[in-house]
Amino acid sequence: MIKNTVKNDAKKRSIGTDGQAENPITTFGKETRYSGFLKFKDTLCIKGVFKGTIEGQGSLIVDKGALVEVDHLSVVSLTVEGTVRGTIMAVDKVDMLPGSVVQGDVTANRLRIADGVVFEGQCSMTDKEDYIEIFSRPTEEIKAELRRASAQV
Repeated sequence: MIKNTVKNDAKKRSIGTDGQAENPITTFGKETRYSGFLKFKDTLCIKGVFKGTIEGQGSLIVDKGALVEVDHLSVVSLTVEGTVRGTIMAVDKVDMLPGSVVQGDVTANRLRIADGVVFEGQCSMTDKEDYIEIFSRPTEEIKAELRRASAQV
């Protein structure tokens, strides 16, 4: 079963056309079995089984008990509570929650692996933002650099 819902979350909100906060989430239910190429926007939650290739312009949530087997998975962010096998590329972050299983190489800007996770693979970190050294320089020098950086944006 595939359904589309709206999730209200105080931490992450987007404003819809009617002025109300909304986060659309498309869900592949526990009984859903899908094989092939999948493209999506916004947020997708998989509770069933998926095999193939995933290219997303939003967040992917692999729910507890779900199985995702991919040759390539590319998303903005990935949260894993179930099992993911294959090559993973996340523009922003990958969160592996307790009890999850990830087998494959991961490339991401940020990676969080909780206790109780089984992770078999290699990890490559991308550099989304320039690193600013703050521990060996005077405070005023750092503030001036941050002001210059924000003025350029």
